[in-house]
Amino acid sequence: MEHRPTLVFADGACSGNPGPGGWGSIIVTPDGLVTELGGHEPETTNNRMELTAVGKALRHLERAPGPIHIHTDSTYVIQGATKWAFGWSRRGWKTAEGGEVANAIYWKRLMALLAQRKESHAAEAAAVAWFYIRGHVGVPGNERVDAIAVAYSKGRDARLYTGPLHGYGVAVHDLPEDMSLPPEKPKEQREAAAKAYSYLSQVGSSVKRHASWAACERRVKGVSGARFKKTKSALDEAKVLEDWGFKGQDVPSED
Repeated sequence: MEHRPTLVFADGACSGNPGPGGWGSIIVTPDGLVTELGGHEPETTNNRMELTAVGKALRHLERAPGPIHIHTDSTYVIQGATKWAFGWSRRGWKTAEGGEVANAIYWKRLMALLAQRKESHAAEAAAVAWFYIRGHVGVPGNERVDAIAVAYSKGRDARLYTGPLHGYGVAVHDLPEDMSLPPEKPKEQREAAAKAYSYLSQVGSSVKRHASWAACERRVKGVSGARFKKTKSALDEAKVLEDWGFKGQDVPSED
C-alpha cells in the first residue's frame, strides 16, 4: 500500500548570530492533523536553530509510518544531511582540511535520527525526502515557520497550533513547482565568499579583533554570555560593532 507523505516545514532564526535563537516546525499528517512546534535557545546560532527545527520534527515523528517530506530554506541543512555529513562521519567528524566540523553535536543528533528511522521502518515506505523552499517569497508553510522561529528568538509566544487542517489558517499545500536546490557554486567562489575580513569576540564589556577563527574561539570558548562573529569587510565589521554597542570605538587586535 502506498503511503501519502507527512509534510514538514522547518526554520530557524537568531537575533545576533550568535545570540538568542528560536526554531519552528509544522507537521501535517496525511489524515489532516497539524502540529506546530517551536522553542527558544538563549545563546545559539542560526544554523543550529535550522538543524534543531528539523531534528525536533523527526523526533516527533519517530513512530509515524510513511514517507516524510521536509521543506526548508536552508541549503546548509539539505546539503549536510544528504552529502557532507557522510564524509564528516568517516573522518571522525573532521572536515576535508582536518578541522573540526561546525555544529558537530547537532549534526550527529540529526544523522542519528535519520539512521534510526531508516532502521526502524521499511526503507522505501518511510523514506525522508528533502525539498528546498526559497525563503521570504510567500510560500505559506515557510512563512509560518519563519514567524514561529523569529517570535521565539525574540522571547515572544508564537501561539502554536494543534488541530485539524480544515481549521488551520495556513495553506501548507501551496508549494512552488521548483523545489530543487540551487546549483552549488564552484569551489573557488565558495572559498572567496567564505574568506573572513576579521573575527570579532566580545567578553563582558571588552571586544577584540582576531585574524583567525582559532584565536577567536580560544577567547570565547566556555565563557558564559560571550559573543563572536566573522565579518567579510570593513563595513560588515563596523555594522557588527554597532549592533554590539561598540560604534566608533577603537578595537584592539589579539591573536
